[in-house]
Amino acid sequence: MILPLELIGVRYRDIVGPVTLRVAAGDSTIILGANGAGKSLLLRLMHGLIAPTEGRVCWSGPQPCRHQAMVFQKPVMLRRTAVENVRYALECAGARDAEAESLAALDEVGLRALAHRPARVLSGGEQQRLALARAWALHPEVLFLDEPTASLDPSATREIEAVIRAFDAAGTKIVMATHNLGQARRLGDEVIYLHQGRVVERAAVEQFFRQPAAAEAAAFIKGELPWT
Repeated sequence: MILPLELIGVRYRDIVGPVTLRVAAGDSTIILGANGAGKSLLLRLMHGLIAPTEGRVCWSGPQPCRHQAMVFQKPVMLRRTAVENVRYALECAGARDAEAESLAALDEVGLRALAHRPARVLSGGEQQRLALARAWALHPEVLFLDEPTASLDPSATREIEAVIRAFDAAGTKIVMATHNLGQARRLGDEVIYLHQGRVVERAAVEQFFRQPAAAEAAAFIKGELPWT
């Protein structure tokens, strides 16, 4: 296991930080906050896509690329078929039987029937499930999710949430950013509430929604802070 992940005095310009926190294996972690709170940047810092301007982001051990994955709000699709999108990721990771593993990953997200369809003609929900299939094929220990259902309708959202629960059930640590209160309650075990780039509260999900300690979190739950 590569967890825990530690952020020690992390800042990114004047947008995020200072943030000091420890993320351990196990419970699903929801990073909650209004749009513009810094959730996406915090995920990118955790995943290593960007470097902090101050502080340190460190894992408990080595972090080969197969150990973590990230799925974005708007998935990036290669100009290839669905199965070729998954296979490309596996080939980059050195998989021996990329074709079979790609099809198995598509099975897991309910896209096997669309395996040979061009990825870019799929619906928004199907593209997001394909992005999750690429992550599934890599068997990550931790999966970072950045607002994965923000632009989807309720039906597609339910499908994506079902896949996220499957990751969780398979033992993958989920770290997901969202501003959706209902989704946070459905998928999270703990909430990290971010306000203006800073962590102002961290609590178990039921405790957070029943009795938030931070005034900013309480106002957000009541709808007194803007979602966007």
